[in-house]
Amino acid sequence: MFTAVIIDDEIRFRNSIRKKLEVNFSREITILGEAESVKDGIALIEKTNPDILFLDIELTDGYSFEILNQLNKHDFQIIFITGFNHLAIQAIKLGALDYILKPIDDDEFCEAVEKAIETDKNTAIEQLIKVSSDFFNGSKIKRIVLKTADTHHIINEDDLMYCKSEGNYTTFYTKDGEHILISKTLKKTEELLSEPIFIKCHQSYLVNKFYISKMLSDGYLILNDDTKIPVSSRRKDHVLNKLT
Repeated sequence: MFTAVIIDDEIRFRNSIRKKLEVNFSREITILGEAESVKDGIALIEKTNPDILFLDIELTDGYSFEILNQLNKHDFQIIFITGFNHLAIQAIKLGALDYILKPIDDDEFCEAVEKAIETDKNTAIEQLIKVSSDFFNGSKIKRIVLKTADTHHIINEDDLMYCKSEGNYTTFYTKDGEHILISKTLKKTEELLSEPIFIKCHQSYLVNKFYISKMLSDGYLILNDDTKIPVSSRRKDHVLNKLT
């Protein structure tokens, strides 16, 4: 049996989450309590030590990242429940954490809960939380969590040279020669990266412009390590504009 707490500043969403858990996961999850603020959320988590947090981003007295930053340990799974807060959603994605948009869809809710139940509690979630929290709080160093089949890679965006996509998979190439393959399309990858820095030069490639040494007239980019990246004809002008 797993335990959970619900932290949301709107009672209607707390009730909605509680009802969905009772209907779909009554045998798997026991709800230990609810809170609507940062202060009460911290006290509740420290008192109950739950396995799963249902955590709204915006609370009555601050943001849920303040809760996570003040806790001494993070031995739980998190499912963020949020409205259309672009900054928060971007932060959550960068940390490879799970979230559900309000209003809460039943199928998405059940899928997120099932994933939380199945995920090893020993997953290094503290590092993932820090990546999300740092971005949300305006850190100058942007980091990204890349989740592979057996681990989580945490890289600085500045260290990423380019990405190459093949269908539903994308490989990240770093300046240190590391190749990291994740199950994500190039479109989804593009959403994680800073638009002014990364240029989509081809349907299969995103390139960090600071690693480009030259652009050849025959339609290729040459990177600092002599890697040759194709530029599609229809994107040539776009690439030139980004480089000037």
